[in-house]
Amino acid sequence: MTAPRAARRVGVLALQGDVREHSAALTQVGAVPVPVRREQDLAGLDGIVVPGGESTTIGRLLTVFDLLEPLREALRGGLPAYGSCAGMILLADEVVDGTPGQPTLGGLDVSVRRNAFGRQVDSFEAELDLVGLPEPVHAVFIRAPWIERLGEGVQVLAREPGGHPVAIRQGALLATSFHPELTGDARVHELFVKGLH
Repeated sequence: MTAPRAARRVGVLALQGDVREHSAALTQVGAVPVPVRREQDLAGLDGIVVPGGESTTIGRLLTVFDLLEPLREALRGGLPAYGSCAGMILLADEVVDGTPGQPTLGGLDVSVRRNAFGRQVDSFEAELDLVGLPEPVHAVFIRAPWIERLGEGVQVLAREPGGHPVAIRQGALLATSFHPELTGDARVHELFVKGLH
């Protein structure tokens, strides 16, 4: 008889954004959320969530807290990551309409357009079919990005009603334009945690 697998320790970048909501979703799917604010918090993680929030603010705080390079290095070394909304922007190799010198973590071979759907008042919700899930996901878009260019190794998991990719996977990286952490539906988090080795 094999011993039960230990719960996965998943970091949640805790500088700004939906930290509490992502932590609750991870707990719901049996993972142990670990707040990440300093380089030493990256030790022993099975994966990390980069939450929604404000991408330029999170990028600036990554620099202030000396986390930008250590996290980039961890991702290059194979640390799995899931980014929602601002997290998708931060995981992208290229940002369209970003602020000058806006830092990103990189890793996803995509171009992402910030605030692609418009301002806060243009926020909306939609039911989306997502590859790997049998039932549609209720997606909440708040000043959300979309993908404008896809690299070769990027798999599209969902598209918004206008056809732009809004959920993607590339290797150990998963990203959504929308906020599943705000809906009480933890299936996207479960998809991420199930993929952790």
